[in-house]
Amino acid sequence: NPAAYISTFGKKIAPYASVIVNGIYWAVGSPKLLTLLDAKSLLRPTHMPWLPISEGAPGLPHRTLAICDISADPGGSIEFMNDCTTIDNPFCLYDADRNKDTKSFKGPGVLVCSIDNMPTQLPRESTDFFGDLVLPYVFDILQSDAKKPLEDHQFHPSVYKAIIASNGKLTPNFEYIQELRTSQRHRYPIDPSLSSAKRVLVLGAGRVCPPLIKYLHQDGNVQITLGSSLQEEANNVAINYPRVEPVLVNILERPDSLKKLVEPADLVISLLPFQLHHLVAEACIENKTNMVTASYCTMEMNQLHKKAVQAGVTIVNEVGLDPGIDHLLAMELIDEIHQVGGKIESYISYCGGLPAPECSDNPLRYKFSWSPRGVLLNVLGNAKFLLNSQAVDVPAGGDLMKCSQELDFLPGFALECYPNRDSLRYAQLYGIAAEAHTMIRGTLRYKGFLETMSCLHKLGLLDLTTHPNLHPNGPDITWRELMCSLLGLSHADIFYENLKSKVSEKVGEKQLKAVEDLGLLDEVPVIKVHTPLDSLSQHLSSRLNLGEKERDVVILHHELGILWPSGQKEKRTVNMVEYGDEGASAMARTVGLPAAITAKMVLDGEIQEHGMVYPITPDIYRPLLSRLRAEGLNSNVKIKVIE
Repeated sequence: NPAAYISTFGKKIAPYASVIVNGIYWAVGSPKLLTLLDAKSLLRPTHMPWLPISEGAPGLPHRTLAICDISADPGGSIEFMNDCTTIDNPFCLYDADRNKDTKSFKGPGVLVCSIDNMPTQLPRESTDFFGDLVLPYVFDILQSDAKKPLEDHQFHPSVYKAIIASNGKLTPNFEYIQELRTSQRHRYPIDPSLSSAKRVLVLGAGRVCPPLIKYLHQDGNVQITLGSSLQEEANNVAINYPRVEPVLVNILERPDSLKKLVEPADLVISLLPFQLHHLVAEACIENKTNMVTASYCTMEMNQLHKKAVQAGVTIVNEVGLDPGIDHLLAMELIDEIHQVGGKIESYISYCGGLPAPECSDNPLRYKFSWSPRGVLLNVLGNAKFLLNSQAVDVPAGGDLMKCSQELDFLPGFALECYPNRDSLRYAQLYGIAAEAHTMIRGTLRYKGFLETMSCLHKLGLLDLTTHPNLHPNGPDITWRELMCSLLGLSHADIFYENLKSKVSEKVGEKQLKAVEDLGLLDEVPVIKVHTPLDSLSQHLSSRLNLGEKERDVVILHHELGILWPSGQKEKRTVNMVEYGDEGASAMARTVGLPAAITAKMVLDGEIQEHGMVYPITPDIYRPLLSRLRAEGLNSNVKIKVIE
């Protein structure tokens, strides 16, 4: 049974071949000689310093230069051969990073020739050979009349035996073909991935959703179901795309509705809060449906790894901005440095989504282009990092706000940063745990953000415990009344100036103005959502929402300290600065596009690893970066030798 085997050609032979001529027979269900994953490996840049380079003999990016596929089976033995070439255009250039063919000799990739009418390139020989065989029967063939039954014709036995079908059915000699087709269907069921329409379920129709939908919708073979707990939110996105169906779904209130949506899908993309991803993942594993998410791979998700592997399910995590693009750019540099013998002594990375400087005129120096609740929770989390070989553990609850540090890598921006989550686990994932004495991943904000956040924390506005005055069905309460309650003042009708004095005693005169400017002392009703933090999140999401005519900016900065085998030290920095526009915010593009591209790679079979997958291997990060750059998301690298 050929289906019980896999091909090792791509690992044992192809890496040593410059030109491959494939003429083997291939049938559906047989192993592929070279797969999409093989192509990504074979076309990866190689470093061979032992080979001399000169003007007449330049270095080559990879050994494999050309493939001639005489079998000419699109998607067959050579999986990435998508279309047969022609005599007029005998070659195409296949770029594994973009999984695309171009009719060109110039650019990255491998030349592929797959002409399926080869004999016509030798017209004299083919004409003589075939002509001599057919000529004796030409007059018989000319007498045929398709309107008459086959039995009414007087053909030569050789002609009669060669007729496969007549009058809409197979002739007796060829009726076995139908039996073969039927048996083949049972033996080799049609791979759902080869079906023309791919069904994608997108959960969450928030701020980062539109760029993701736009990218996926470019493929006419992708049908999208967009699920949201807010019907209007899903409708507003879907109205622009004919192949997007909006549906109402709340996976907490109706978990059965999630299963019904996952079952027919080929892929699920979860843009829900990260706390809900494991619920989606469980449904995907149960239905053997692949999944993509832009969020951190949580402990609950990691606990599902073995189940996903056993079910043969691919779940790609951390393919947004941070986490996501930061991984791709980091691993591109780290692998390049390791390949030539260098070691990473220090790794420092900061990332942040901010309003453009001209839109930052508020006490937080911040406006919301993604989940307001997530921004507030971020400063309450814990952090672990390595600094000069010393492990530092910052406990959760607000201590991160004491870790502010000013940065000047972009002097035109007044930036500060604070550490973010567990950096130590990424030292292991990046393969630098044994060599790095410093490993820090952090969040960028404009200077003053943490000071104001600390003020809100002192006032109890970042409290996650349920407050009796904030029950959604309770009596109305204003922000001034809530502030009195949080300060322990028994009389909510206190004079305004006296209330200001109490707030000033708590946070200082400077931050009193920030509290006023944020409307937290106004006689305005609170949108009550159980806890002070969630109620504040609702308030700030409307008060500090990024306006239609305003733009945001995403800033990503990597700084790597390198030690070369010669003893020379070097610092390499990577900066990515991306502004939003009226079409989409920078945050939406830098989160939505990586997730969408990854989803397309999974749909197309370019990512086949099972379980919880991270975008840190070359077969994933190289194509992702290539396609992100094609979408206009670019970065620059600077190198500084340390004397």
